[in-house]
Amino acid sequence: MSLLRATFAIVGKDLRIELRSRETVSSMLLFALLAILIFGFALELDRTGRQDSAAGVLWVTVVFAGLLGLGRSLGREREQGNLDGLLLAPVDRSALYFGKMIGNFIFIAVITFVLVIPLSILFDVSFFISPLLGLVMLMGVLGYSAVGTLIASMATYTRGREVLLPVLLLPIALSILIPSVRATRDLLAGRAFADVSSFINLLGIMTVIYITLSYLLFDFVVEE
Repeated sequence: MSLLRATFAIVGKDLRIELRSRETVSSMLLFALLAILIFGFALELDRTGRQDSAAGVLWVTVVFAGLLGLGRSLGREREQGNLDGLLLAPVDRSALYFGKMIGNFIFIAVITFVLVIPLSILFDVSFFISPLLGLVMLMGVLGYSAVGTLIASMATYTRGREVLLPVLLLPIALSILIPSVRATRDLLAGRAFADVSSFINLLGIMTVIYITLSYLLFDFVVEE
């Protein structure tokens, strides 16, 4: 089986399981909505303050909600005894990485775009002001999913993986989170592409770096 076919076979399996159980997305969505509501009512800011904080609230919520999905991506395979079989399958192991990464990307992206609605209401902002906002959100989620899938793979083999995953991932994710927040905030403020291009370029570079490093390191991580 080719790398591409194996990758999409894993993606399809994860999507079918999620459509039947709705376990991962529902828990992520519930957490994210509660977090947005708490931020919305706890931050007693004027209109300008709410608009300025909307980008930070969005990405902090996405990062922590994403931890729930990332923790389940390979943890579920190990609990069900499927992980060893996937690793021993006669295909490139990077298919497992890319399959899980794409699945995580889809789940986190769905949550991210759903959050646009309550954020627009509670923080008085419009996420439809520029198509670049959608691109920034997709790039940020892709970079976070790329490095998050690798770190989740490392944490799967440890006893305290629920604690270790955020400890390892959050400091690394700052390199994705910071340009995502800055680019989102500036675009929400109506600034031109030239004013945010440096953050978008940095986000794109970090995303490519994390995908490449994860591809190169995944086989070593699961072997150990």
